[in-house]
Amino acid sequence: MATTIDDDKDPFDAIVDAPFDSALSERYLVYALSTITARSLPDLRDGLKPVHRRLLWAMRQMKLDYNSAYKKSARVVGDVIGKYHPHGDTAVYDAMVRLAQDFTLRYPLVEGQGNFGNIDGDNAAAYRYTECRLTRTSMTLMAGLDEGTVDFIPTYNGEEQEPEIFPGLFPNLLANGASGIAVGMATSIPSHNVAEVIDATLELIDNPQVGHSRLMELFHGPDFATGGLIVDSPEAISKAYETGRGAFHVRGRFHAAEAAGDADRDAGIERLGGGQYQLVISEIPYMVQKGKLIEQIAQLIADKKLPILEDVRDESDEQVRIVLVPRSRNVDPELLKESLYKLTDLENRFSLNLNVLDATRTPMVMGLKELLTHWVSAQIEILQRRTQHRLDRIAARLELLEGYIIAYLNLDRVIEIIRNEDEPKPIMMKEFELTDRQAEAILNMRLRSLRKLEEMALRKERDELLAERDELEKLLDSPARQRTRLKRDLRALQKEYGSDTDIGRRRTTIAEAAPTVEFSMEAMIEKEPITVILSEKGWIKAAKGHVALDGDFKFKEGDGFAFAIHAQTTDKLLLATDTGRFYTLGADKLPGARGFGEPVRNTLDIEAEARIIALIAHKPKSQILLASTAGKGFAAVTDELLAETRKGRQVVNLKPKMKLAVVHEIADEHDHVAVVGDNRKLVVFSLEELPVMTRGQGVTLQRYRDGGLSDATTFKLEDGLSWTMGGETGRTRTEEEVWQWKVARGAAGRLPPRGFPKDNRF
Repeated sequence: MATTIDDDKDPFDAIVDAPFDSALSERYLVYALSTITARSLPDLRDGLKPVHRRLLWAMRQMKLDYNSAYKKSARVVGDVIGKYHPHGDTAVYDAMVRLAQDFTLRYPLVEGQGNFGNIDGDNAAAYRYTECRLTRTSMTLMAGLDEGTVDFIPTYNGEEQEPEIFPGLFPNLLANGASGIAVGMATSIPSHNVAEVIDATLELIDNPQVGHSRLMELFHGPDFATGGLIVDSPEAISKAYETGRGAFHVRGRFHAAEAAGDADRDAGIERLGGGQYQLVISEIPYMVQKGKLIEQIAQLIADKKLPILEDVRDESDEQVRIVLVPRSRNVDPELLKESLYKLTDLENRFSLNLNVLDATRTPMVMGLKELLTHWVSAQIEILQRRTQHRLDRIAARLELLEGYIIAYLNLDRVIEIIRNEDEPKPIMMKEFELTDRQAEAILNMRLRSLRKLEEMALRKERDELLAERDELEKLLDSPARQRTRLKRDLRALQKEYGSDTDIGRRRTTIAEAAPTVEFSMEAMIEKEPITVILSEKGWIKAAKGHVALDGDFKFKEGDGFAFAIHAQTTDKLLLATDTGRFYTLGADKLPGARGFGEPVRNTLDIEAEARIIALIAHKPKSQILLASTAGKGFAAVTDELLAETRKGRQVVNLKPKMKLAVVHEIADEHDHVAVVGDNRKLVVFSLEELPVMTRGQGVTLQRYRDGGLSDATTFKLEDGLSWTMGGETGRTRTEEEVWQWKVARGAAGRLPPRGFPKDNRF
């Protein structure tokens, strides 16, 4: 059938003309708010994101409590994405797997059967192979859902209802932590010990004006699922929780087998006899994959970046056991530990960002006291709602009990009305002054229930309910009673998660790191002599040993010799370009000298038009003379020239068309500077007149009417000024009487001594 088109309607009439930037900002704002409030940030009250809440709710609806049989994970995932969370099955299953991993969650909320991944970093099996059910902790978190404690909201398609939050008393936000990245904000909360959280909460309930320092005496800091050690100072930890932002340095734990002595066991040292020993890692930092950590250590051994370590072995079963074999018995165990902390993920950093959604769904970064205050307020409100719900149930039951008592006292008349009247309900209501619910309840009773209509039992139940109602009304009217009730419930919960229980025992030790053995990368590199060769086109290589610097080195066709220096593999090499920028290379990372080497520009971001004018082996606290073609210069300490990135460090500031011309090492005994210009004028002045700077143009060394600086050097005045003679002999000439060229810095100078090189180079 052909489709007809109404020619009278223009389809473009439906298009709204709006500025692109305003339309985009409105839509992006909606997306950002959705991500922040309904996806990435946890709710302060139950510590859950929507996907986790929907997972647990679906499992509860399937009656998968901790006493029931396991069911396939696929059934749970199907229910969640079909009824509550219209997203991908992979995302939902990954979230469920995380809730079941005891090395990820401090207090797992799902109990898994099958392969749910491991600490090595292996993934869980597909959901068709695994089974799951709720844990006791998750049931505690959901306790009270049937008692009117929280609001229920429609699901995405309006067919089902789901709770807005979970009302349970378990402090899940701090107990299990959370992490997430929203739009423009993120959250990162570590797990904590439930008993300590409750201690701090009880203190806050007793004294709302309690100081932060007092709370930190009870609430010590993170307690990670994988244990480990937090080595920050108490002051730093306290400051992080006061502001809601900070970071913790988490280390793995060294702990040896029980056979070792107390000191060795706590240090992770296992003695092997003959003075030999090995170190044992028993716990690794949170969120570090054991397999990748071992790969890191093995790679350090292969790359010879950790020469004091011989081997690493993974002897783990259910417990982590990573064995480290030192190169020799003389290796200091503390140096080996410190090296691993610096070079691997055996020490990592966990950020603290207490960014959560409060009761009004507003994202906010809170300190510890503010967070606990909001949580206590939420629990008080839940207690009030539970109490009111129970009062409503009591009122409804009392209404029925009054009706049953009236029916018992007038049982024969009630039976007569039911037998003889077509519409017994209105007659009963009028004759006995019953409510509609009371009359309906009497009419709906089965005959077998008549034997239960015993006046004493009914009156006893009524009296008990009246007494309970009085207590609940007192509770509802008294904030003090509510706080007392909350404290009683918290103490009961604390017994389940106390320090004397397996699940409640603290796993992470908080102790400020003791002074460690001085660590340096140089100590990790085998010190060997090398000769570094750099070609004109920037190809670099290193020959083993100190060979002759004027040797016959191989270069690519069209390339030639530029620089050669003696160094050690532990040295840092400084490369200077005529643009005034300095670059740093590790001498241990250079290619061998059998080939042509490698282009230095593969490692360093040197500008294409820049020319390398110097290659120096860094010596701590030594100085070099830097001079530009403009006749300006200064002295620089080599420690200040080391660059941390491949982009190098700009040291000499140059005006247009000017170049860095001189990079000269200043010997300790040198006390004077000699400068010669393109105009063949020479000046000599005291080294004391040369300032030491970290960056800049420098000061005027020599004044020129035309041309610029050609060369500069430093020397000891007593020994005279020396320069290399031309020719094949390579002789040097020394002019001892240089007093006639000695002037103040910045002078024009005079012609050099007879025999000075024609190229104006010292």
